[in-house]
Amino acid sequence: MPSNDVRNLVPIALPSLAVGAVAVAVSAAVAGGKGAIGAAVGAVLAVLFMGLGLYVLQWTAKTLPQLFQGMGLMLYVAQLLLLMIFVALFKDTSLFNAKAFALSLVVSTVVWMASQARAHMKSKIFYIDPDSSKSEMPEKSGSPS
Repeated sequence: MPSNDVRNLVPIALPSLAVGAVAVAVSAAVAGGKGAIGAAVGAVLAVLFMGLGLYVLQWTAKTLPQLFQGMGLMLYVAQLLLLMIFVALFKDTSLFNAKAFALSLVVSTVVWMASQARAHMKSKIFYIDPDSSKSEMPEKSGSPS
């Protein structure tokens, strides 16, 4: 991953990981070891899914910008489907507490989306390329009438 992508990922992932750590601590206090495991799995799954999604969207924006919006919609649908498959596979598990898992997953995802929106609002994205005015201006041709 290029360093620019890492600079974009860190301020988004850190709040989600912090909330995940708080969820693990609270779940451990309320539901014991299985609650802590469930909260940890939920937080890691949220950060993993959302982080991979962000990486795929950044790659798409650089290589295939015409597919960016469609890829974003497809990616979010794919994330939801993968999450539904994960929940369906582990719905009757005794490995972790399902309520702690679900709460941690939802809270970590909401914090991820909020910090991603904040990072986007704070970023300085040019809507006009400042160098293009010099290099792409066609020379005047014809008579100066």
